[in-house]
Amino acid sequence: MISLFDPLTAGALHLANRIAMAPLTRNRAPGAVPNALMAEYYTQRASAGLIVTEATAISPQGQGYADVPGLYSTEQLDGWRRVTDSVHKAGGRIVVQLWHVGRISHVDLQPDHGAPVAPSAIKAKAQTVLIRDGQAQRVDTSEPRALDAAELPGIVRDYQRAARNAIACGFDGVEIHGANGYLLDQFLKTGANQRDDDYGGSVKNRARLMLEVVRAIADEIGGDRTAIRLSPVTPANDIVDEHPQQTFDYLLHQLAPLGLAYIHIIVGATGGPREVEGRPFDYEALRQIYRKGGGTGAWMVNNGFREKADAEDALAKGADIVAFGRPYIANPDLVARMRQDAPLNKLDRDTLYGGGAKGYTDYPTLSEA
Repeated sequence: MISLFDPLTAGALHLANRIAMAPLTRNRAPGAVPNALMAEYYTQRASAGLIVTEATAISPQGQGYADVPGLYSTEQLDGWRRVTDSVHKAGGRIVVQLWHVGRISHVDLQPDHGAPVAPSAIKAKAQTVLIRDGQAQRVDTSEPRALDAAELPGIVRDYQRAARNAIACGFDGVEIHGANGYLLDQFLKTGANQRDDDYGGSVKNRARLMLEVVRAIADEIGGDRTAIRLSPVTPANDIVDEHPQQTFDYLLHQLAPLGLAYIHIIVGATGGPREVEGRPFDYEALRQIYRKGGGTGAWMVNNGFREKADAEDALAKGADIVAFGRPYIANPDLVARMRQDAPLNKLDRDTLYGGGAKGYTDYPTLSEA
């Protein structure tokens, strides 16, 4: 029987175990620049088989939340280099999650206070985070404008450039954020995409931008260092698709031949139940379509995994890697705790977003308990 502690090769990534640290936005990068505190945070968690960083903007236009990092300026790259060097020195493997938020943004976060961009000019019933008077505040997202088709090649190039930057500053690979109602997911799903050009309408057209991005990045850094995160039925950020099984079956069939390192699937509602009322979905059928299409990437599952037994049950059912989110916030030594069946630290929810070391790098390890 496969164990969480068995090693795994996922493309070019050689992982010491099958426990991944899920991407977790923490809003601790003032000016969008990674810092020494972030380096400490990720290094503390280097025993994970794989760390997936917090979502990281590919461009100023891709920013959607206050104090989240980017990957487009020299200062940002220098900051990330300190993170990757430290994680590698501790024996870890780390990939960066590439992000363009699309309509989930606010004019105060956009260049020249412009409108956020989207496939169609449909405002999301969602919120984002701004820093006002030194305090994090949740505010409604701004009205977006529809992207002109002529702008889309530039966005693909932004993703490609960010992937190139990632490798240059020491990341082992990249994970494309194609989930949770952000730009690529907005193009893919019918609820946010009402275009009538080559990027709207049919499943093939709605998947076009996402596939162009994946192929461009795979061409740039190699498919074996490229991965993607997907959320077929999450309602996060006011996203919905009329026929999710059909949409994602098509998408995974197209992704299969690209030689990706792994596919990261959010099972159910992000941060919520794995079964979403009114949105049934067959994840095993999706995995089989990927495999039958020649997909060799590892299959990572995510959403609500907190116990070792639950995660190992997912491995027994066909997953290759299990991603843990909030348990990794409070337990930098999560791998050791699971090996020893030790109790987990309690999460301090008041320090999840923004702030400093408290609730970020001060959680005790077993050796400190």
